[in-house]
Amino acid sequence: MVDLTPPAEVAREALNRARAAARAKGLYPGKQQRRILAEPPRTGPGRDGRDPKLFAETLAALLRQRGWVQEVSVGGVIGRWREVVGDDIADHCTPETFEDHVLVVRADSTAWATQIRLLVPRLLDLMATEVGVDVVQTITVLGPAGTGFKQGRRSVKGRGARDTYG
Repeated sequence: MVDLTPPAEVAREALNRARAAARAKGLYPGKQQRRILAEPPRTGPGRDGRDPKLFAETLAALLRQRGWVQEVSVGGVIGRWREVVGDDIADHCTPETFEDHVLVVRADSTAWATQIRLLVPRLLDLMATEVGVDVVQTITVLGPAGTGFKQGRRSVKGRGARDTYG
């Protein structure tokens, strides 16, 4: 009968051969393999894509991406209304809304509303220099808002005076 090597000893010898082959390649148990980087490491004083962005750059990119540049620039002008139009106009006129290239302005009296209507071409020129050409295409001037008849001596509670069938 032929003497066979026990299976445990065969496995041990195979493991020892594998370990010797690994050591010959420079590999050791428990040592992690070096990963090859997709991009070479960048160093130096130059800017690259990994540098943090300034807040102003990030905000400008967001405004361009969302299409809010015109609205924000007009909002800045509305916030600086007194600086843009001057004290005389700002004392008697306030901006209300901006939609679809139309700036709506309310005057505190009908006389000032008329005066502002005469100054609309000058105000459009000011807006063009502040926010850009054709951002504000029209300026609508409104007079003072009246209180209506809901208050005062002549007001009637409820639906008011109606005819017999109303």
